[in-house]
Amino acid sequence: MKKINPIFLICFAPAVANALSVDVESQKTITADKIEYDVKSDTIKTSGNTEITNAAGQRMTLTDSYLSQNGDNLSGNDIKLWLGDHVYIESDNIVREGITTTAYDAMFTACDNCDAFGDAWQISTRKIVHDMDSRMLRFYNPVLWSYNIPVFWLPFWEMPDPGIKYKTGFLMPDFSSTNNMGTQINIPLYVNFSDTHDLTFTTSILTQENPLFQLEHRLNMDHSQYRTHGAFTHNQNGENRWYIFNNDVIELGEYARATIFLERASDKTFLQKYGFYEDQPYLDSGASVELFGQSGYVVADAHIFQELRSGNRYYATPSGNILPNIRATYQSAPIFKETYLTFDADILGISGDGNSSQRLIGDARIVSPWTLWGGNRITASLSARYDVYNFQNSDMIDASRFSGLKDRFLPSGYVEWGLPLFRPGTTWTQIIEPRARFTMMRQTDENQFTLNNDSAGTFLSDATLFSDNRFSGFDLWENGTYADYGVRYAAFNQSGETFELFVGQTYDFDNRDIEDMNTGFHDGASDYVGRLEYDNTKWLDLSTRFRLGHDDFSLQHIETSAIIGTSRNYLRLAHIWSQQFIDTYRTNSQADDINEVTAGIGIQLTERWAVRFNAVYNITDERFQRHTGGIFYTHPCYYLSLQYRRDNAIKNDYVGTTTFQFKFGMSINGQRY
Repeated sequence: MKKINPIFLICFAPAVANALSVDVESQKTITADKIEYDVKSDTIKTSGNTEITNAAGQRMTLTDSYLSQNGDNLSGNDIKLWLGDHVYIESDNIVREGITTTAYDAMFTACDNCDAFGDAWQISTRKIVHDMDSRMLRFYNPVLWSYNIPVFWLPFWEMPDPGIKYKTGFLMPDFSSTNNMGTQINIPLYVNFSDTHDLTFTTSILTQENPLFQLEHRLNMDHSQYRTHGAFTHNQNGENRWYIFNNDVIELGEYARATIFLERASDKTFLQKYGFYEDQPYLDSGASVELFGQSGYVVADAHIFQELRSGNRYYATPSGNILPNIRATYQSAPIFKETYLTFDADILGISGDGNSSQRLIGDARIVSPWTLWGGNRITASLSARYDVYNFQNSDMIDASRFSGLKDRFLPSGYVEWGLPLFRPGTTWTQIIEPRARFTMMRQTDENQFTLNNDSAGTFLSDATLFSDNRFSGFDLWENGTYADYGVRYAAFNQSGETFELFVGQTYDFDNRDIEDMNTGFHDGASDYVGRLEYDNTKWLDLSTRFRLGHDDFSLQHIETSAIIGTSRNYLRLAHIWSQQFIDTYRTNSQADDINEVTAGIGIQLTERWAVRFNAVYNITDERFQRHTGGIFYTHPCYYLSLQYRRDNAIKNDYVGTTTFQFKFGMSINGQRY
């Protein structure tokens, strides 16, 4: 065995580099039983076993080779041309002429030694042609083998070589089947414009419906990104049905950002029928501009909504389009110790069917936190808020219609106390923290002006306590004086296990104008609320929120979620139950409870086979809302899955459907095809 000396290496680096189609500036090594150099013809001839390796580790193994000095020609026998990890072409004879390399009676695989009992897949072919300009591998009469068993044959097939990250061409198709549109074959075409710009166009052929066309476009620039996807079909009823979603983010410098978003569909049920629906209650289109500062933040946005829900139910969303919507907040530096000021402003315009309203809110607050003897923490706050509304033909809460100005003024303040008590231990560290807040607000009958507003009311929970505004929006006002109080217990150890329990309550000193038993608020003492959390960082993560009746501790509401197991083998459970009352003339007649469970399970059958199942079951109605499942196989060289989805929703012209989907693809050097 002979190895050429370093001087010889430098002389012939360009020839070897071109032969391997790699960077000519990198160091190359030729190892052979015998190496001959013809000075007159500037050629290299090797005899016996030969290996050509570059600095990146790419190599070619062959016998009895011939290489021209300028790399235009290469030939040899028993050749393996390695294109990446586990990726090579093996041939009895390879000939290189200019930019074209041809391998005769060749075999190609990207799965070398992936399994102990054989390659997962390989392609045998009469001829493989590799073009350096197009960077494509062209196969003539290829046969796909899986574990030495022939699977299928094609007269011709081509693919980009593994050195190409992006290449225009067809991707692996996938199949699905539904009970109302038949079998669906998705044929994706990938189009690459540059490393930061591409799109995927998918033609979906359905056996019981007209074709569906899908488009996904992606563009990244230095300070912006653009994403668009949509679909269109002209169905058998002669209707044009479509959707388009777009989201563009543009950085306007270090302290500003703009966002443009579009969500639109031809009708309420298109997304659901064709499998694009993700339980959106409505679609939102508009734009926003954000300004950032060290102590302040401003956002201006506009929204145009498209309702997807059916019926005449009351929805907790604005009944109209929003323009403008401007929010600003500013927090000062400490003016004394840790005392600081905050200023907030909100401008909102809502336009609907023949009516509109505009709102201007200004709020100023001073917050002063103190840590006193013994670890006592005291926070005091004073605030003043002023609202001005301009109504045009708006529905008011007294069933009248009103046009004109209305205003209201809300001064408020609170004092909050907390005392965290620590007890370190050799195994567990424990914390118990009692906490209380007393809030004074002006009591007014102007807590609500109109029927349609941006607030969804309030729902008592552990997250509602100790908040500045217990309502979810601005249009509804908190009213009167009240106190929040509760106690938190927590424990943690060195292995990362954590446990937390919180129980609290609120007390309204003034009568509430509207008493809804379902909220958990009452005149005087409210229901009890709490949360329980435990995480052992290994196989259990549990969290639950609950509400207990204020007079008899009966369970009124509970939300629980749990993850049992690991990322490979797991059981995920979520459950919500809430007792419901019909508060008609304060009879508090009991209605159907809200009772729903969500479950997911994943089982790793082997290192590569797994099954997963997810379901949402409405216990009150005794029916599945939807459930999905599938079996998945993940191999270093290929992947496949068989999944199903059952949707039991009924809405307008849409009736729940069952969909089956099969996917298969190959992986080469970690890239999926």
